[in-house]
Amino acid sequence: MDAPALNSAGVIDVYRRAFGTPRDDSARATSVRFVVLDCETTGLDLRRDRIITIGAVAVNEGQIDLSDVFDALLKIEHNQSSVTVHGITRDEAQSGANEPEALLEFLAYLGDGIIVGHHIGFDIDMLDAACERHFGLALRNRYIDTMDLTLELDALMSKADDPAQQDYSLDALCARFGVLPHDRHTAAGDAFITALVFLKLLSVARKAGRFRLDELFVRGPKSQVDAAASTPAQLPPG
Repeated sequence: MDAPALNSAGVIDVYRRAFGTPRDDSARATSVRFVVLDCETTGLDLRRDRIITIGAVAVNEGQIDLSDVFDALLKIEHNQSSVTVHGITRDEAQSGANEPEALLEFLAYLGDGIIVGHHIGFDIDMLDAACERHFGLALRNRYIDTMDLTLELDALMSKADDPAQQDYSLDALCARFGVLPHDRHTAAGDAFITALVFLKLLSVARKAGRFRLDELFVRGPKSQVDAAASTPAQLPPG
């Protein structure tokens, strides 16, 4: 494992202790700290590829909190096809933080917040892979995927004669809710855009009579969801 400048044992201990008390799932969503997250990576291979940037913004008391943000550029060794998407070259990324140090800073920022993101499973998988490499740790945070939340709310709110929604991409949701997709395909930009979409979804949820955390289709932690999905179903005896 790399030896970061920060006190890794102390940061990780604080992070783990943040989950010592079970969260009250009946709490109103406005009382929960959501951390809207996006990562840009060198590719899609969890073993070979690396995180280039992490961007996050918190939603506190039902509002985007610009005083509660995180943005990190990580130092990387290779960066090829992804440069056309996120626009960061290897030379630019050489000025970034070492991966373990950036991860520790992110864990200190994240705490026990509920992670929110669009197709967020991949971002969490990349963070889990990186944290496992350096600290033997997987994220313990629960999460909401804005695509899944949109699908569930559409099912609740749609009428029989409503046209079927075909596109649930982030760009499509931006168009649907009138969100300007500024600074798209950067981690900080996509996190902020997704936070705006999430606020729109919270408004839809309230119209559907859903005010509590356990009514927002929260899942996770991701590592537990994946483990449960990979466990073979037990057939009844006989």
